[in-house]
Amino acid sequence: MKTVAIIQARMGSTRLPNKVIKTLCDRTVLSHVIDRVKNCNRLDQIVVATTTLPQDDAIVQEAQLCGVNWFRGNETNVLERYYLTAKEYQADTIMRITSDCPLLDIEIIEQLLSYFQEENNMGLGIDYLSNTLRRSFPIGLDAEVFTSNALERAYDYATKDYEKEHVTPYIYQHPDLFSLHNLSNDDDLSHYRWTLDTPEDYELIKIIYENLYPENSLFGMDEILSFLENKPHLTKINGNVKQKQLGE
Repeated sequence: MKTVAIIQARMGSTRLPNKVIKTLCDRTVLSHVIDRVKNCNRLDQIVVATTTLPQDDAIVQEAQLCGVNWFRGNETNVLERYYLTAKEYQADTIMRITSDCPLLDIEIIEQLLSYFQEENNMGLGIDYLSNTLRRSFPIGLDAEVFTSNALERAYDYATKDYEKEHVTPYIYQHPDLFSLHNLSNDDDLSHYRWTLDTPEDYELIKIIYENLYPENSLFGMDEILSFLENKPHLTKINGNVKQKQLGE
């Protein structure tokens, strides 16, 4: 059974254009995301899924520099892009990662994959697992794992624009059709915003990287929490940023 991480990335962004090639400690955001995913031992392959737009040639170039595969597909129908990427690379299990999460925690994605693989090996039949169905982790540590069969059914039956843009809503909004599971954190940390979508987000993440990256390039959630507990004023930098909702 082949497990593939598909990282969606494009240059276009309504609130922060070119965000995935902005730099953090002299490396691009996308390269940091790829590097973190590379350190997950339960993956067989990593693919960056971008668009066919000329501006996204830069995404392909970055994927090549990082030594990972790439696929180009529809800009707005990201569900189709994922489906075709999974087909091209013969994935049985897909981990969905977005390139605007440079603080992604390796331990969390390892936990997700371990739970998904081990429970399915015992015949539990999980179709979809994430840490966002009932959010308890900081925004920006998001990851989803699902079967190729679930992805194909979503591709075949999703009709709404937001279902096609956000890849998995058709799956997690149909608990009658799919077996859905959630990974929860012991403490509710969902009030933290560590994703990259605005200039304020970038300012905060840049500070976090400048302070933690030199000591440990793969620093995780616990190190970030300790750093912010000593400097609580930093969370105000992007404290007023509203998380975009489905369809926005």
